[in-house]
Amino acid sequence: MEREIIIAKNAGFCFGVKRATDTLEETVASSPKNVRIYTLGHIIHNNDYNDSLLRAGVKVMSEDEIEEVASGANEASPVKVFVRTHGVTLDISERLEKCAETNKYFTFVDCTCPFVKKIHKIADEQSGDDTVFLILGDGNHPEVRGIVSHARGEKYVFNTADELEKNLENFHIDKLNKKTPVLVAQTTQNLSEWYKTQNVVKKLCTNPIIFDTICNVTEIRQLEAEKLASACDYMIVIGGRDSSNTAKLTDICKKNCRSTLWVENAEGLKDLIPPTAKRVGIAAGASTPHGIIEEVYKTMSTKIENFEEMLEESLCKTLNTGDTVKGIVTAVTNAELQLDVGYKVTGVIKAEQITDDPSVNLKDMFKIGDEVEAFVIRVSDVEGIAELSKKRTDSDKNWSEIVAACEAKTIIEGKVIEAVKGGVIALAGATRVFIPGARSGVPKSGDLTTLVGQTVKFRIIETKDHGHRAYGSISDILREERIAREEAFWATAEEGKQYKGTVKSMTTYGAFVDLGGVDGMIHTSELSWKRIKSPAEVVSIGDEVVVYIKALDVENKRISLGYKTEDTNPWKIFTDKYQVGDIAAVKIVNMMPFGAFAEVVDGVDGLIHISQIALQKIAKPADVLEVGQVVDAKITEIDYEKCKVSLSIRALLEEAKAAEEAMPEDYEAAEEVSEEVVEEAAAEETPAEE
Repeated sequence: MEREIIIAKNAGFCFGVKRATDTLEETVASSPKNVRIYTLGHIIHNNDYNDSLLRAGVKVMSEDEIEEVASGANEASPVKVFVRTHGVTLDISERLEKCAETNKYFTFVDCTCPFVKKIHKIADEQSGDDTVFLILGDGNHPEVRGIVSHARGEKYVFNTADELEKNLENFHIDKLNKKTPVLVAQTTQNLSEWYKTQNVVKKLCTNPIIFDTICNVTEIRQLEAEKLASACDYMIVIGGRDSSNTAKLTDICKKNCRSTLWVENAEGLKDLIPPTAKRVGIAAGASTPHGIIEEVYKTMSTKIENFEEMLEESLCKTLNTGDTVKGIVTAVTNAELQLDVGYKVTGVIKAEQITDDPSVNLKDMFKIGDEVEAFVIRVSDVEGIAELSKKRTDSDKNWSEIVAACEAKTIIEGKVIEAVKGGVIALAGATRVFIPGARSGVPKSGDLTTLVGQTVKFRIIETKDHGHRAYGSISDILREERIAREEAFWATAEEGKQYKGTVKSMTTYGAFVDLGGVDGMIHTSELSWKRIKSPAEVVSIGDEVVVYIKALDVENKRISLGYKTEDTNPWKIFTDKYQVGDIAAVKIVNMMPFGAFAEVVDGVDGLIHISQIALQKIAKPADVLEVGQVVDAKITEIDYEKCKVSLSIRALLEEAKAAEEAMPEDYEAAEEVSEEVVEEAAAEETPAEE
């Protein structure tokens, strides 16, 4: 059958994506094995390409992990991070730069597309208190979030021209007449929507500044797709489901060719191209590798060439119990899936034949159009259904992986779905793995149900082919992780180094602090500058505390920690605040025959000698003072070497008495001045004689 398949000239990687992927691939190929390579988020929106990076050892790092990964970079294991083509927010960029400055073994490569960088520069230079920054784009897209972070002052993101017009007319128009509106667009925006948006802004605003920021490659790609779709009977658009530019290409193609199919790769070509389609077009998003485009082309060509033969073959096939069949999901409920299996019966998979996890929602796992492979349990031509089991197929496939994982002692992640007698059940793919209580990591008297619902790491320790039985251990992994943490700690621990830890337990002589898998002790004398009877006077179990290493005994694995610092030293606090001659409100805390001790600041007491308590001679301090009383006292002496303070109440009493004795003379002088003022005032009020 003669068919014409046309591939768009500009299908596949754009300049920015190719620049990023080439840089990353060259680094992967040339870097020593000890270099850890990460991408900050997925480098591009294409699952197949990202999966290939993962297989090559490139890991994906989230923004929340930046500081953690950076702190782990060292000479033996340096880290290099690649920033995605869509760019990151200003805050993330600054965090990366700070980490690179503080750790020379942590570096990053900014692969942000130059067109996106251009918009960042516009936002930096053209936004402020006197502008309103308008962005046409998807507010949840990483590219737009990055642009927003660079814009200062008022800023708004709109998905469509209509949304912008509605907001301007209803709310923002007054503001825009007082400020300068600045308009930009996401680089992959639809051209027709961009032109509409410009017209709206020009119509409603008197002085807009408009920057044409749509990537010129995007413009060419969209115009080419529009033209190709108009000339074809069938269109295939290739690209990741997260790709903004692929989504817009698909919309453009659908408007010009109703028979448009969006696929991520060749596996998406589940349906045969109808024989009526004489001309088929292929367009692809900017994040689609050329290898995938070529694979789709070859697969599609094969399906077209063999259409009649395959159609006839499918009509003659029968389905039998015990067969394995592939089908396309046509309906999804919480109870079952329905599949088109290419026979005269409908395939049905009940929920219990899909997974053992009762919390799973089938609508979250599957969507219409998904391909599912399943084992045939029963066929009923009368009912027109075939009962299938996906769990059986998955289990058969998964079992060989479980056996291999057991032999290789591989660490597996799985969800604990049930607590049973003697242990818990975790799912490793489609295989139920029994983890004995003694291997669960839960203390002997602990509650195993606390693990239910958690995703845990474990190792397969035994398999039995009969019944596909597998046994696992969580505690082995926990022990290895604890040992690794301890080794990492002791490799970097040194006296004076500061840590943040958690108070784990207390004794009469100190508090034990968990420093992250390793315990250290703060002796009671190191908890406070004051003498305390129990650590509980200062800390509680569970408290987060900042400590530093005072002494290390590497051989016996003992760590002495310090808690109190010079800044909290009561004597320093006192000397910073007071000096000789100052007056302080002091609290009487103890009395002796020779005088009274008074607290000046918390932790520093001063002596008020019995001779300095009153003006007259007293027999004992208790004749005038009592414990707990707060009085004013003058600091008469500070012994910095012995940390002693001398106080005097008498000095203040003498000063007050001297002032009081001076008052009568001052009063008489004031009286004379007052009488003179009164006489002068009276003379002014008396009328002059005529």
